[in-house]
Amino acid sequence: MSPNQRLADFSAILKVKGLEGGLAFLNAQVPLRYTAVYRFAGLILKNVCLHDALGQPQLPFLSAVPLDKSLAHFVKPGRPFRTDDSSKDPRFAGHAYDGLLFSYHGTALLAPAGHMWGVLCHFDFAPVPLPDDAFAFLEDVAPVVASFAMDPHA
Repeated sequence: MSPNQRLADFSAILKVKGLEGGLAFLNAQVPLRYTAVYRFAGLILKNVCLHDALGQPQLPFLSAVPLDKSLAHFVKPGRPFRTDDSSKDPRFAGHAYDGLLFSYHGTALLAPAGHMWGVLCHFDFAPVPLPDDAFAFLEDVAPVVASFAMDPHA
């Protein structure tokens, strides 16, 4: 399937099944357990939608995370953040999630004015590599996710 067709399929799923359906579609294509949208709310990162491949209830500490303790603070517009195994990544030394969250692949969600509204990410509590093409698709869908998350009725 071509990247354009995958993007069209993703957009159609968002319209029919909403953000949860869109995240489930993204998550079904990757080996990581979670796919999520988080938004910035001052110094807190709030979960907008989270898909767990195992279908378990959401862990309470994933609902709202202090920004300085989140991995989203590593994500910047035009500068996604990826790590397959944080235990081998020197950027995690002393971080709050060091030894807890091993895989994180996030990209910025931008508001229409261009500022960062939130992040779209895949993550796991085990070291799981994410293929480059899967991350490229995450980046491709980020503008569609941002638009939908900010205004699902548009």
